[in-house]
Amino acid sequence: MSDEKMDEKIMELVGIAASVAGHCRPCFLYHFKQAKKLGISQDDIREVVEFARSISVAGDKGVYEFVSKAMEVK
Repeated sequence: MSDEKMDEKIMELVGIAASVAGHCRPCFLYHFKQAKKLGISQDDIREVVEFARSISVAGDKGVYEFVSKAMEVK
């Protein structure tokens, strides 16, 4: 893992995207509140939500197995 930390705003946008794609309402509310505290614009949040929604809709039930295999070190 890198020694560099991800920007706080980026982390909250990732949290919003993950909560939308993962269908987690409490997670979304938490990350949305944090994003607003950090001054992230409503437009940026909407963009991330739409992106996550499109990923969620296109989701594949076998994705976890696929990801595990794809990440195997060879």
